[in-house]
Amino acid sequence: MSNRHFTLIQVEAIGPCRLRLAFADGALLEVELSDIVRRYPTLTALTDPAVFATAAPGEWGGSVVWNGDDNLELAADNLRARAVEQAGGYSHELIWNWMARHGLTLDSAAEALGLSRRMLAYYRSGAKPVPRTVALALRGWEAEQQAA
Repeated sequence: MSNRHFTLIQVEAIGPCRLRLAFADGALLEVELSDIVRRYPTLTALTDPAVFATAAPGEWGGSVVWNGDDNLELAADNLRARAVEQAGGYSHELIWNWMARHGLTLDSAAEALGLSRRMLAYYRSGAKPVPRTVALALRGWEAEQQAA
């Protein structure tokens, strides 16, 4: 199985703590990183515009690195998820987190949502975008569980 949707082919710093990411599946997304840079002291160097401007795809396109420094590296799948969420969409991480929070397997999660196992696996892997109806179903399922 190919993870072209998580493989970076181009990275461009387009502002302070803002990147434009081009993925191998053709997606072109922008992501704002200022809150992450502030939250993690190991990323403090990225507040320097000259350092941030050195952003480039990491080895095999699986991350973004700055100055070729492995200590200044963020994973491509997390960056894509963050970019999707910042654009108002729902990322694959929503599915992962929901399943983990409730101790659900792929089979039990698919059954709870009324989806096929295969379709849920596509959403969870990021191979297909998570539709709003599925994101709302996650919330509805949680509300139903709390009411029970």
